[in-house]
Amino acid sequence: MLITSIPQYIQGLLNAKVDLTTTNLTTLFTVPTTADFNAAIVTSILVSEDSGNADTITVTLVDTSNAVFSLFKVKAVGANTTIELLTRELVLQSGESIKVQAATANRLHVVASIQDVSKTRVTTSALAQI
Repeated sequence: MLITSIPQYIQGLLNAKVDLTTTNLTTLFTVPTTADFNAAIVTSILVSEDSGNADTITVTLVDTSNAVFSLFKVKAVGANTTIELLTRELVLQSGESIKVQAATANRLHVVASIQDVSKTRVTTSALAQI
């Protein structure tokens, strides 16, 4: 139900994907900062090894003051396997990032399923177009 005097929340669904072709720290996803309020809910982080060789991955969360928080440190990924890293949803605030780093180049793919949430006013004319 639309109440025009109350801000409405809009959700977008997306997959953030990266092929780790180097051993550099790589940004997988950054929560947008352009709306009144932005947040994201990460529901899944899949890591797939496709070279036939076991490897490891490191996953970090970087906040808006560039403080780094380790989520998975040198997490093992078996040869030709896919693992799910999350057992619960992960909430990110505006401007925060998830970064990933492979121990060896050209072995790992990472896919994160994300619900992007923005606080925005939705007009009745915008809803009429849906």
